[in-house]
Amino acid sequence: MNNFNPNDIGNINNNIFGLPTNEIDARLIFIPVPWDVTVSYGGGTSKAPEAIFNASFQVDLFDPFKENAWETNYAMLPVSNTLIEKNDNLKIYSRKIISQLASGNISDDLDQSITLINKGCAELNEWVKKTTDFYLNQNKMVAILGGDHSVPLGFIQSLAKRYANFSILQIDAHADLRNAYEGFEFSHASIMFNTLKIPQVKKLVQLGVRDYCQEESDYIQQSSGRIKTFFDRNIKKDFYEGGSWKSVCHSIIQELSENVYISFDIDGLDPKLCPNTGTPVAGGVDTEQVFYLFEQLVLSGKKIIGFDLCEVSPSEENEWDANVGARILYRLSNIMTKSNGI
Repeated sequence: MNNFNPNDIGNINNNIFGLPTNEIDARLIFIPVPWDVTVSYGGGTSKAPEAIFNASFQVDLFDPFKENAWETNYAMLPVSNTLIEKNDNLKIYSRKIISQLASGNISDDLDQSITLINKGCAELNEWVKKTTDFYLNQNKMVAILGGDHSVPLGFIQSLAKRYANFSILQIDAHADLRNAYEGFEFSHASIMFNTLKIPQVKKLVQLGVRDYCQEESDYIQQSSGRIKTFFDRNIKKDFYEGGSWKSVCHSIIQELSENVYISFDIDGLDPKLCPNTGTPVAGGVDTEQVFYLFEQLVLSGKKIIGFDLCEVSPSEENEWDANVGARILYRLSNIMTKSNGI
């Protein structure tokens, strides 16, 4: 770092964001998870880690919220070709399953195929857990770069071995509270349902939700306060009647415990910022709104213990989604490390 100039053009021979770092020196490790086996609408999120890595060299490294943020040392692990191959093979089965369910033409081997998918996803969760354990045991911070929104479960399970009590702040257009959606136990639409099976997760706070089913609405209402959802519709209504984003952020932060995990599904944003994400939904929040919330969270004294960024789906025509994803990744990394006093 002594000879690194953060004002120069990003050197593509370096690690993510053009930083001259590696996994040994890094304080924060990005674990890429190229996985979108259970995606039920648009695909392509398995390509996000590589696309975000490539777009990251265009990110300017000055951040007014954290002085000399680039000195913290961030490094992204290589994308696993083994995971890519396994993902692509399992998607052949999952596409057939989803097609059958949508058409009503169910084959005799449907249950067998679903079992195969669930087994593969369970193995992926175990890989994520073991990989995050490895780096957490070295006192490094970790972030997961998906992939679809199913991928951080193993990481959250790993954190549960280290923290007796923490909350999750979920940025998402969807509630993700379905029980084994489409028969897939570890569906991207079931990530928060599965996360709430972890006793150490004391509270789930959701922001941006605007597309959800009756079952999920009932689940939220019956959670005895363990789930607090700031529905996009209600936030906008409050704005129309004179409310402020500052007051919304204060209310959100009040719901969170001292240790916070951030789960950032990019479709929580206005789809103009992520048009190719798997399931875009009209409405949502803007990037500066979200980062104002995150910064206020840090200023309140709460600690961010980990995060994931999921559902970025790069386009073959342009780098817009990956470009936005790379900037979110950098700023969220700066915010998390600052909350840890680094």
